[in-house]
Amino acid sequence: MRAVIWIAEDTWEGCVDRAAVVLGSNADVTLLHVAPSDVEEMASHGRARLLGRHPPPPPGPPLRAIAEEEAHALLEAAHARLARPAEMVARRGKIEREVLEACAGADLLILARDGEPRLGPKSLGPRTRFVLDHAPCQVLLVWPEEVSRNVPI
Repeated sequence: MRAVIWIAEDTWEGCVDRAAVVLGSNADVTLLHVAPSDVEEMASHGRARLLGRHPPPPPGPPLRAIAEEEAHALLEAAHARLARPAEMVARRGKIEREVLEACAGADLLILARDGEPRLGPKSLGPRTRFVLDHAPCQVLLVWPEEVSRNVPI
């Protein structure tokens, strides 16, 4: 069995914990993180919108280097929590499309709800909803934290 675990900043712990419980020891596991490329594009055009003024570039590493470093740190943390061999994949692009592409040939995708932490349709963000609707494999959707079942829908 080939399983992909979608590692997102706010929900990865729930996905990794559930994967540790449900995946057999012979499963081929991929930890996947996708960084959005649109943030970098918006940031790069920011200086051009300052009425023609072009201030000097900010000091420090470029945004892409920071994003890659953070993605690597997140994948390392997920790998340590999973405590088993796993391939770590960091991608960039349109998040939902990259997740679907990474799931090609997979048997299972493990992802977490990323919307409001309550019952109802808003418990899924638009990217998660898109991936859930179009996944080319079985999907295990987990709550990243215990949801309050007493909250009205």
